[in-house]
Amino acid sequence: MSDFQYEEVPPEEHSDSDTVVNSAPLAELQEIPADPNFDDDEEEQDELRKMEATTTSAAAGAVAAETNSDTTVAKPSSAEDSIFSTMYAVAKKVAIVGSIYLVGYMGWSVAWLIAPVVLSVARDRFRKSTEHKRSIAKASALASEKEVIMARIDELPAWVYFPDVERCEWVNKILKHLWPNANHYARTLVKETIEPAVAESLANYKMNGFRFDRIILGTIPPRIGGVKVYTQNIGRNEIIMDLDLFYASDCDINFYLGSMKGGIKDFQIHGWVRVVMKPLIRSMPLVGGLQIFFLNNPNIDFNLVGVIDLLDMPGLSDLLRRIIVEQIGNIMVLPNKLPITLSDEVPATSLKMPEPEGVLRIHVVEAKDLMKKDISMLGKGKSDPYAIINVGSQEYKTQIIDNNVNPKWDFWCEAKIFAEMGQFVEFSLYDADETGKDEDLGRASVEIINAVKRGVVDTWLTLENAKHGMLHVRLQWYKLTSNPLDLQAALAETQLLRVASMSSAVLIVFIDSAKNLKQARINSNPDPYLVCSVGKQKQQTGMIMRDNSPVWEQGFTFLVGNPENDTLQIKIFDQKTGSEIGQFGYVIATLLRKENMDIVSQPFQIQKSGPESKLIMSLSLRILKKAEAIEDGESSEAPVAGENKLARSISKTASIQEPSSPKELQSQSSRISADTPLSEEEPNLKVSSPTNLQSITPPRSPNPFSANLIGGESVLTHRVPDLSASPGEHGLGRILLTIHYLAQRQKLFVTIHKIMNIPIRDPSNIPDPYVKLYLLPGRSKESKRKTVVIKDNCNPVYDATFEYLMSTAELLQSELEVTVCTQKGFFGSPIIGMLKIPLTDPEVSGNGLNTWYDLQPEFKHD
Repeated sequence: MSDFQYEEVPPEEHSDSDTVVNSAPLAELQEIPADPNFDDDEEEQDELRKMEATTTSAAAGAVAAETNSDTTVAKPSSAEDSIFSTMYAVAKKVAIVGSIYLVGYMGWSVAWLIAPVVLSVARDRFRKSTEHKRSIAKASALASEKEVIMARIDELPAWVYFPDVERCEWVNKILKHLWPNANHYARTLVKETIEPAVAESLANYKMNGFRFDRIILGTIPPRIGGVKVYTQNIGRNEIIMDLDLFYASDCDINFYLGSMKGGIKDFQIHGWVRVVMKPLIRSMPLVGGLQIFFLNNPNIDFNLVGVIDLLDMPGLSDLLRRIIVEQIGNIMVLPNKLPITLSDEVPATSLKMPEPEGVLRIHVVEAKDLMKKDISMLGKGKSDPYAIINVGSQEYKTQIIDNNVNPKWDFWCEAKIFAEMGQFVEFSLYDADETGKDEDLGRASVEIINAVKRGVVDTWLTLENAKHGMLHVRLQWYKLTSNPLDLQAALAETQLLRVASMSSAVLIVFIDSAKNLKQARINSNPDPYLVCSVGKQKQQTGMIMRDNSPVWEQGFTFLVGNPENDTLQIKIFDQKTGSEIGQFGYVIATLLRKENMDIVSQPFQIQKSGPESKLIMSLSLRILKKAEAIEDGESSEAPVAGENKLARSISKTASIQEPSSPKELQSQSSRISADTPLSEEEPNLKVSSPTNLQSITPPRSPNPFSANLIGGESVLTHRVPDLSASPGEHGLGRILLTIHYLAQRQKLFVTIHKIMNIPIRDPSNIPDPYVKLYLLPGRSKESKRKTVVIKDNCNPVYDATFEYLMSTAELLQSELEVTVCTQKGFFGSPIIGMLKIPLTDPEVSGNGLNTWYDLQPEFKHD
């Protein structure tokens, strides 16, 4: 009997009792057909809001009914499973009673009983919590779009928040009909690709014999929450779109780990999937192929059943969970892609050869004010922090610095970037713990497109999911060129850095096929796989069963330190015997003399193999070149002329074309925003005045690479000083703030740039100013943010960014309180001035509000 079973019941043969999975959990609301224009009908919206409580309870009831159902399409019952379950339950009871008897018989302390009980209770609570989350997610996957909106108003589809993301309910209807056929493809992919990779990873932990026994993905198809199609800044020969994918399955997957039988149920995955259609051809089907991949690591969750459910406890399940996430990343998370060829006219290299857009050099400098997680005899000690950097499936880890909440790592790494738009660099900080699980110290992320536009991002990031702490990082973007003359400049830069791991070029390798390999066993063809290496970097193809002329069609990329010295090493092995059946070495410097530094589909003689053995591959070498900052007018989807750019940079609340008084001119110049940011490279700015155009030369920052980071829409802000150098309407000074809310990340970013013209009451007592932030109403301690204190300065510069996690509804009901204080005071810190800023301004949720504000006298708190 085969180890791999396909079990599926055709939909038309289902009985009434077998359709529990197919029925929507909110079926009570489906008697009335859904109106596609229900958003425009106010009466219907009011009625639906009144039904929200009923909807939620109906969803919970339906999920409970589905969970407790013993007869589903995807659950075949058998006597073997029944006997196994009975034996497992009996063994479990015997173990419990036996342990109690043993404790009494041996006369041990009652603590031997308490510890297992506490552990069991913690395990049950964890399982109930995860099952509740999975049930809610499954209800959303089964329900229609209207029901999802009403039942989970706080987690609306992507098209609700993002104007450039469109609804695609029609796609979900098509997926529902296609899913039975897609089931077969997905099962084959899991069996042929994921199973050997998981087995190999578990073998490293002395867990051998992993194999799938039964794979039934169920009847619930993936759901698309929204689609975004790119129409600007893309090639003419491709179509790019992003899909908000949510898959909450009713799968039934069984596997064996040695002699132990286990299973995976309630598998869920959520993330943004990019689909690239390329190349476009002139014959049907008009599209040559597809590339499908996740931009960033998706959120993955599942439930373990059977004997292996002992692993489904906090800490112990991390191993299997991490291995599965890694294998999915090795298939579909950048830089890995899932290519699908749709036309024989398209060569394999156009779809499967890697196409990096550039290299991002990441410098994790230091962190400060991290949380104290270690416990000492005197209470809270310090932490042993380290950082993990993720760019898609690429992961890097800094060294651990013991007993320090202000660590300085000075860690460098480089990531190959295959999609500038939509990808993030994610930083996760942990406290290393030798006795238990490492504790979380906070997280932060930067959108890669910020570094592409600005060339360099050098900033402090406020850590999320942490009470306090900041991380200093520096990102440098490098584009790729095919000019060998750029190599010397790249080598000179790496030598100045004095970091041995830095690279100067990227080598792209596409392994097409091999021919006439020698036999590793008598009268039997080999099971060949190929290993490429450059220095310490290694990449491996898949294994082809019993074929002496295998076709791999796989591509790899390598970071090269010095192309003039490095060599590409290739070795071919037989998996059955482990013996080497061929090798080949290629000097990378040879590519420097080739046209465009490319070799396309060229055969090479394989050494230590048969006389007719050939390896067919393509090679490309690209040199790293430091990118310059791109002005927003050049990189935006709708370029704006210089005059219009300046006109848009003036706030809509004031016009400076024909001021009627000096006071009006002052108010106009005090509110200069950054709707269209200005580049730091512009030497002069022209601003209209009553008589002529006055040239204003902005002051240069002490660090030309220091920039203001505004979350996912980071811009290089050009701060223009007040035209009249006024201390403001109340004579208390002026403060420059940037306020920006990103609905996609549900975050409010507030950047305090600088304060100008703080009044000096006593020449012998120059203030030591700092700034405090609170969110109103409430003014809670959790919303408090505070800058550093700058000594003896009436024009302090902070450039500090703070973040608040909040929904769109909370934003519209909140205000930002800004308080400027001085640390010089006999009784506390005297207040210099205050502000209360409503967050309902459309510019806050749009391009961001970058404005000078006049400080006001102290007012009482509400």
